[in-house]
Amino acid sequence: MTAAVTPSLFEGLATSLISDCMQRIAGTYGLDARHGDAPLLGTAYTVRVRQGDNLHIHEALRHVQPGDVLVVDGGGSLERALVGEIMMQVARKRGCAGFVIDGAIRDQSAFRRDAFPVYAAGVTHRGPYKNGPGETRCAVSIGGVVVNHGDIVIGDEDGVVFVAPAQAAAVAKAARAKLADETRTLADIAAGKYDDSWIDAALGR
Repeated sequence: MTAAVTPSLFEGLATSLISDCMQRIAGTYGLDARHGDAPLLGTAYTVRVRQGDNLHIHEALRHVQPGDVLVVDGGGSLERALVGEIMMQVARKRGCAGFVIDGAIRDQSAFRRDAFPVYAAGVTHRGPYKNGPGETRCAVSIGGVVVNHGDIVIGDEDGVVFVAPAQAAAVAKAARAKLADETRTLADIAAGKYDDSWIDAALGR
């Protein structure tokens, strides 16, 4: 990845700003932050697994690079946890930036204790199978969004968005312009000068 499309382009930007600048149809739904409020920023290392089976997540952990985010298509199944504390500690040791799991996790208290970013559809104590099949570094479906290996991953308390490297510079620029605009709006509200005339236009008045 070139310097122009590194995840650092999105430092300090809320997921809401980014998704607003991507036609408001980007990003996950139904995946919640299970670790607290630590932000997530990194590069997608994608994994697809059979529901309730984490063999290929273990395989992916052999190859992650610092700054990678494991983005796992678990089919949304909540029957069995796909990751827990042991895998989290392996990931931390290898520089992994976090997990995005379209499925369940366990050991939620350990993720909170260590503030290790993890977004998941649910939590269960029931452990996974380790038989496969699965694949890595492929296109996956995560919370209603197609994610490609190498996409930029941004997460906060509102959820997760993914940005293709080719779009990153334009989306980051638009999001920073929107941040500046919203900052001005908040200042106007505080000063009692909020302009809501756009409502009349939207109502056709």
